[in-house]
Amino acid sequence: MAGGGGCRLQSPPSKVLSEQLRAAATRTGLPAAWLLHRAGDSDGGRAPLDVSVVWMQGTVLDVRPEHNTSLQLLDETGTFTVVGAGGVPHGRPCTNRGNYVMVMGVVQSCRPEPVVRAVKVTDLSGNPLHKSMWKLEVEDLQQNMP
Repeated sequence: MAGGGGCRLQSPPSKVLSEQLRAAATRTGLPAAWLLHRAGDSDGGRAPLDVSVVWMQGTVLDVRPEHNTSLQLLDETGTFTVVGAGGVPHGRPCTNRGNYVMVMGVVQSCRPEPVVRAVKVTDLSGNPLHKSMWKLEVEDLQQNMP
């Protein structure tokens, strides 16, 4: 996935939770990236994840017109903001309050609330398993990644 200015961004996206981004440390260098503690790694024994492109899921709490449609989403660990949701392909309408959506995007900032610039938005509301399994899916994947 190419970033602005010809920078090469990490691909595929890393599945993360909003609390991980809020606690992330900035990695110096280009492209910009963040170092995240792995979900489920209570003793900090695993190397941190180096991420710039993320896959996040959450319930739409608010839809605002600024920044080509901004969304405030809530996952099990807190809120995060998605900008540019109106400018990406998303099939059926999915940016309605109450919808459970998947967002792939580039991390813009982590504090005070994570902000992600959308690359893809997909409605997952049709299957409640997506929401109930998300945190476990993230933890499992991060514990099994090298």
